Order: sequence, then C-alpha cells, then structure tokens
Amino acid sequence: MTSYNNNPPPLSSQINPLPNYQSVYSDPDPVARQKHTRFSSISSDEDMIDITHQGTVNEIHEELPPTSYYDSDEIPGIGQYEDFHTIDWQRDIARDRMRHRYIVKKRQESICDLIRGAHDAWSGWLCVLLVGVLSGTLAGVIDIGASWMTDLKFGICPEAFWLNKEQCCWSSNETDTVLDGCAQWWSWPEVFGGSSSGVGAYIVSYFFYVIWALFFASLAALLVRMFAPYACGSGIPEIKTILSGFIIRGYLGKWTLLIKSVGLMCSVSAGLSLGKEGPMVHIACCIGNILSYLFPKYGRNEAKKREILSAAAAAGVSVAFGAPVGGVLFSLEEVSYYFPLKTLWRSFFCALVAAFVLQSINPFGNEHSVLFFVEYSKPWIFFELVPFIGLGILGGLIGNLFIRANIWWCRFRKSSQLGHYPVTEVLVVTFVTAILAYPNPYTRMPTSKLIYLLFSQCGAGKLDPLCDYNRNFSNVNSAIEIAAAGPAVYNAMWLLVLALIFKFTVTIFTFGIKVPAGLFIPSLCFGAIVGRIVGIAVEQLAYNYPHIWIFSGECSAGEDCITPGLYAIVGAAAVLGGVTRMTVSLVVIMFELTGGVRYIVPLMAAAMASKWVGDALGRQGIYDAHIALNGYPFLDSKEEFGHTTLAADVMQPRNEEPLCFVTQDSMTVEDVENLLKDTEHNGFPVVISHESPFLVGFVLRRDLNLAVSNARRNVDGVDGSSLCLFTNQLPQQPTRPNSTAATPVKLKKVLDMAPITVTDQTPMETVVDMFRKLGLRQTLVTHNGRLLGIITKKDVLRHVKHMEDEDPNSVLFN
Repeated sequence: MTSYNNNPPPLSSQINPLPNYQSVYSDPDPVARQKHTRFSSISSDEDMIDITHQGTVNEIHEELPPTSYYDSDEIPGIGQYEDFHTIDWQRDIARDRMRHRYIVKKRQESICDLIRGAHDAWSGWLCVLLVGVLSGTLAGVIDIGASWMTDLKFGICPEAFWLNKEQCCWSSNETDTVLDGCAQWWSWPEVFGGSSSGVGAYIVSYFFYVIWALFFASLAALLVRMFAPYACGSGIPEIKTILSGFIIRGYLGKWTLLIKSVGLMCSVSAGLSLGKEGPMVHIACCIGNILSYLFPKYGRNEAKKREILSAAAAAGVSVAFGAPVGGVLFSLEEVSYYFPLKTLWRSFFCALVAAFVLQSINPFGNEHSVLFFVEYSKPWIFFELVPFIGLGILGGLIGNLFIRANIWWCRFRKSSQLGHYPVTEVLVVTFVTAILAYPNPYTRMPTSKLIYLLFSQCGAGKLDPLCDYNRNFSNVNSAIEIAAAGPAVYNAMWLLVLALIFKFTVTIFTFGIKVPAGLFIPSLCFGAIVGRIVGIAVEQLAYNYPHIWIFSGECSAGEDCITPGLYAIVGAAAVLGGVTRMTVSLVVIMFELTGGVRYIVPLMAAAMASKWVGDALGRQGIYDAHIALNGYPFLDSKEEFGHTTLAADVMQPRNEEPLCFVTQDSMTVEDVENLLKDTEHNGFPVVISHESPFLVGFVLRRDLNLAVSNARRNVDGVDGSSLCLFTNQLPQQPTRPNSTAATPVKLKKVLDMAPITVTDQTPMETVVDMFRKLGLRQTLVTHNGRLLGIITKKDVLRHVKHMEDEDPNSVLFN
C-alpha cells in the first residue's frame, strides 16, 4: 500500500499576492460552470454598483419574476459554450428545472400559459417523431440512390435509366444469380454495340468499373473537402464524444448533413470497402440537432439536446439495419453517456417511427425491412456451440488485429505528409481497390450482396458456386439431404479466402480516409467469410463421418443437419463484436438483421467469446481507439479507476507554483482587469484575503469580465481604483489608498457560493466518479477550509492516461 504525506505544502508556497499572476492551470477551460446571469447597472442608495444576477442555483427562489429566467439573453453568449469545450451538465440540468418550475407556476394563470405548458410537455415527443420521420425518409433515399449508382458501374437499364439492376429485371425470370443480368439490363459492352462475353467485353467492363469508381470517389472527396470537412469518416467516435458533453461546432450542422448524405451514396457506390450504417447514425444525429432548434427547450440547453441526439442515434441504427430494438440498445450501450428512462422511451418511439417510414418506402424491394432476411428450417445442434465459440475467439483476434493495424495507419497519416493530400489518398485507395476487386467475383459485387449470399441457405434453384453440392432435387418441397461438396464449392472457398485477405487489408487503409465511411458492413463481411468457410468444413465433416457420437441422431438420417449460412451469421457477429466490443445490442441487431430469432444462444456465445478475447488483447474498441487518437476529452463511464492516488497528487498548481485567486474585498477593478489580461483561466476561486485564504466561492471568467466591463461602461464614478466587492458591505479599513474615493462595484451575485469542493486527501477514485456521474468541469481542492488548488476535467483525463502508462499530452482538448 502506497503511503502519502498527509501534511500539505505550506500555504505560503502556493498562494502569492496579486497582481503577480502566473498561469498555472493545466489549460484554459473557457466555458465551465457558467451561471444563468443577468446584468444591469444601477446606482444604489448605498453609493454602490449592484450587478443583478440570477446566478447560482442556491440563490433562486420559488417566487420567480416573469423575466428572471429569460433576461440572460440580454447579454449575448450567456448560457452558450465555446467550440471544443465541455458542457456543464449540472448547470444545464438546473437551468431546465428552473425553467420547468416557472412554466408549471405560470400554467395556472391563463389559458395561453396552460397551452404553453402542454406544448412544453409534449415537445420532446414531437421532436423525436419528426426526427424518426426524416431519418427514415432520408435513409430510404440513400439506399435507393446508392443501389442505383452501384449498378451504374456494371451497366444501365435503357428502358428506364433510373432503375437499378434488380428493378430493371423485375419483369424477367432471368434473375437467377446475383452476378448475372437479364435481357432488359445492358452491360456497358452491350451499350456500345459489343458482345456481353469475351475478352473485349471483359476489358470494357473492367474499364468502366474503374472509371465510375474513381468518379464517385473523387466526387465524395471533393464535396467533403470543399463544403463539409466534418462529413468524413464514420462519425460514431465524435457522436460518442458529443453525447458525453463535448462541443464540436458544425459537426451536426446542415451542411454536414447534406454532404454526408450525398457523399455516402458516392463512396458506397465507388466500391470502397466501407459501409453506410455507421454514417447513418451521424446523419440521424444531424437531423436531431437541427430539429432541436425548433424547440427552445432543447435547442438552448445542451444537456437536454443530448436526449434528442440519443434518440436520433437509435433511429440511425434502426434505419441502417432495419433493427429498431437493436438501435435503442446500441444507443444505450455504445454511444450515450446520459440515458434517463424517459430518453429510453423516446428512443424506442423514434426508432419505431423511423423503421415504419423506411418500411413504407421499401428501398430493399421486398416485404422485409431488414437487410439480410434469411429463413433456416433446421435447429442447431448442441455440439455446434464448440465451433460457434471458436468463431467468437477468431472474431476477437481478427477485430483486435484490425484495430491495431488501422490505428497505426491513421497515426502515420496524421504525423506524415500524407495527411496533407486527402483527395489524392482517396483516389489512390479507390484505384487500387477497383483494380484488385474486379477479377474476383466475390469482391466485385457490393459487400452487402456478398454478405447476403454468405448468409443464404443452399436449396433448389440456387446456382451459385457455393451451392454446388452433389444433390439430386427430385422434389423441390422435399428435405435437403446432406451431400458432398462439388469442385465449385472448394474453388469458391479459395476465392473467399482471397476476398477475406483483400478486404481486410484494404479496409485498414480505407477506414479513416476523407470520405463518409462506416465499418459495420466490412466487419460483417470478414466474419461472414470466415463463418461460411468453417460452416462448410463442419458440414463436410458431418457428411464424411455421420456416425461419430457428436453427430449421431441428428445427422445419421441423411438430412442436411449443418447450416453453413448460420455459421456465417455467427462469424459476422463475432468479428463485429471484436471490432466494436458490443455485446447485447450486437446480438439483438443480428437477429433483427436476419430474422433468425431461434439462434440467439449461438449469437450470444460468439459475442461473449469475441469480447473476452478482444478485451484480453486490448481494452479499446475501434471507436474508443479513434477517440483516444484524436485526443477528445472522453471520460468513459464504463471503465473503473483503481489506482490509489489522492486529489493532492493531481491538483493544479503543483511544485510550489503560485495559485491565481481573487480576494473578496481587497482587489480593485484594475487588478481584476490585469488578472483577466494576464491569465487565460476559465474562472477564479474567491478567498477571504491573502493572509486568510479560506474559500468563499468561485467566479467565472465570463461573468467577471462582463460585470466589470458593464460597470465601467455604464456607471459614472467607476474607474481602475474602484474596489470589487464579493460581500454585502465595504471593508472596515480601506486596503488600497484612494480606493474609497471611487464607487465600489458589488459582485456578490456573480459569485457561485456553492462550488463543488473536495479535500486534498480525497481518493482520486472518488474524484473521477464525481466527474463522470455529475458531469463536472472542475472541482476546488481545500485543506481545513483553506484553498489549495483546482482539478479540471483535463487534469483528470491526463492523470488517467499517466497511470495507465500512456502519453498524458495526447488529451488535446478541454
């Protein structure tokens, strides 16, 4: 057990007289714990200037005058936050409670106020309803547009160019396989009058495939670079950070929404190894952010706005996979930081509406709203839990390997000249992907179609090489018998192995380039390929050795007792779990995605094995790893802090550096202005005096600056020698010469007299929990009531990094 010195350093070494200021905090934090303020300059009978303020929560009474809340808007910027800074959850929640009490009180006075109160009560439901409707509509448009543009690389429908390949062939009976076309669909060699087969046709098709891919990718990259730089990538790491209380201006704006939607269709159509499911969460959150400004209850309160964003994230997953329940659980498990029960209900409602709207649009062209609907007739055998858990272990290994490789490449991109040429990088990755993908039919087809093919069960009418078994289908309705795999199956397995190596390698370089790019579909593809190969191997083992005890009973009757498509589903869930470290939401998404409710136990076994193996090799999923790479101030509420350090070990200032503070009645306006000019701190502790540094409260930089400048500008008699008083009375003896001649400025009501404080002997485990659960920006450290220092959120994050042997300076933002 480590022992600590319980005696703090002498106060004289920590507190210095003003105005000898020194910037000692970890970093400026310009927007922490702003209070709800209202200023006016009035000359009182006591010849003092009283800065009126509705400030700290403990000063608010139940009898609120009509303007007590809304008058803070008279001073621009009050209640708002700077870019790249963290919100104060406690302040914003307290503001909303105060607003709610005011509305409830006014509701009894008139019919109009009663209607306003009713509107306030159901505005949250109306907002999430609109978010769900727009998310479902936009998702349908993106699905239809991406499908049409993807098929444009292979040919066109001359009778109706706006139809994709599947829609063009609806009137034909020739749509037997995924790769073949129909008479109504013309490939590019046929468009130019050539044959659809032969070397010349292959070269023409190859050429158009590459050209269209480069065109779509360059369009996406240029749109992102010119109009919305925040529209690149998946968006989920930033959404997680924003929902934890971080401000990124423009990340959820209208331009980001527009460019992300158009760019997503282009990047998916380019054939890059990426998916549109992750960016759909970002798009839905953009819709939620924009619509929240229609309701001031959410638009003007950052903490309340995050309730809408949590519901929007659920709607994003709902429309991406057709999985509304999985979307709610994804929002709860993976992205949301603050998730009260009413947010759960609204998220469920929002996901329901979004899924209903998407089903009405029917972008997949079938009666199902899910992406990969399959129907299996055979139950799984108990013995199969062994290969299912084995797939989970493989998924954890593949996921961890992918995370390490992708983070290494992204770090190299940030530190090298490559990061200065984003469009060139996109074009190079697209060119290499298109050149290498076309020869292999399993990499040439869209990834979602490949996944559906791997999930599907072989039966009568299936002509794909993966279904080339030595079977004789005399009756379509008869049970499928177990049979030996034909040569085409083994050839397809080799092509799938090459496809796995290619897609895994190329996705490492693709995830992180400056186009909209998701990771769900590539991860599902990795696992589906591995699972299908393992499933075929187990199936052939059961065929060749049907009388082994593990197969006896189920497989001895000659019927097909092993379903390779089920192994593909389990493998897909395992790899996606290894990459993202999801568990509960992953299982629900997978059985909603496929309709395979009876296979929950295999999915759960694979997901848990994948997470255990992944956590054993590296505790961060891909999204948490990218949050750490970008230096976002994300304090994960799911992790535990188990070190035995104290608040005194983390607080600033340290090493006998001086602490900047304000005294309650001995500083002049000039001293305060010099303090604001010479330091960049967000706020300052207020103490009794230099000789008696007992804590009085905490004043925000913004409030102090506005109060002093307001008094200087509007009131006669206030000059640099005026005293700044944080008390109700003048000091008995003037502390400065000529200070009594000028009019004092009374600042008590801009003072937070109940700041969160801890002692220097408080365990850091407790301090970290306070920052996580209370949403603090900073806490003051005292010893026997005397002020010692301050701990900011950035100090906590850096300390956590330091204790885990990571670089503390990787935390870039406040």
